[in-house]
Amino acid sequence: MYLSRWAYRAALAIGGLLLLAAVGVGGFWWWLHPVVHRTEPLVYAREKGRDLTIEFLKPDRPNGIGILLMVSGRWQSERSPTLDLIVAPLLRRGYTVIPVTHGSQPKFSVMEIFDEIQRAVRFARAHATEQGFDPARMGVVGGSSGGHLCLMLATRGGPGRVDAPDPIERGSSAVQAVACFYPVTDLLNLGNSTENPGDGGPPTSFVHAFGAGSTNMAAWKVIGRDLSPIYHVTTNLPPTLIHHGDADTLVPLDQSERFQKKARELGRTVELVVHPGQKHGWYTMLFDISKFADWFDLHLRAGNGR
Repeated sequence: MYLSRWAYRAALAIGGLLLLAAVGVGGFWWWLHPVVHRTEPLVYAREKGRDLTIEFLKPDRPNGIGILLMVSGRWQSERSPTLDLIVAPLLRRGYTVIPVTHGSQPKFSVMEIFDEIQRAVRFARAHATEQGFDPARMGVVGGSSGGHLCLMLATRGGPGRVDAPDPIERGSSAVQAVACFYPVTDLLNLGNSTENPGDGGPPTSFVHAFGAGSTNMAAWKVIGRDLSPIYHVTTNLPPTLIHHGDADTLVPLDQSERFQKKARELGRTVELVVHPGQKHGWYTMLFDISKFADWFDLHLRAGNGR
């Protein structure tokens, strides 16, 4: 009798735990799959035989703010089937998410890629009203090369040409807030990165990503400086959040620390969140996207000082 009672109670306890686990898993699955209203990919440019596209992913209850997502890794760009899961925390918070694809190196140089994403921002801004967000309040997110492109927009994005024949090119490529993961900020000083060639040249695995001129040291000094956000920090830098692992050997933490130091010298806001023991990516990054949403809530929502 005692054993059967114990077995009954154990079965109830195990059943309860399984039920809780099922509810937890189900709840997490639900949270990662918000209702999304998406446009078809829109071509913002056609370069070297490739259509470069953006999409607009709109939540059920949009908050009127657009967040650009730099779909980029190793300065190569291809839309991932898991993209919706990655941006779920932003969609849950009401942000319209705008994935941006760009040309991939080595066919496209990083200089060309930067020009492409500036056009993408201008294109998105030109469609802001019809897509239901404020063109004056746009943020950007990305990781690794995507983080680098985020900071390039933050430091070098700006007004278009007022005399441009194409009205898209007259718009601004500036962003009003940034949140990114482990960006390279200084291509001329790679520190203890595994990509440091030791002679001040371009990253070892990406020599061809910067065009033919990158093999000429004099030319590289100009190219590397042009494409290093740290040399373009001004008092116009938008509020920036960076998450970086202190065990990253590809893009060492020093890249973000020095960028933060330069920005703070000019009185600008750069918050650096260091992840102890983490390398170039970690399993819980999805939860950090919720922190990105907090950052945008603070700096882009109406009534929060902007």
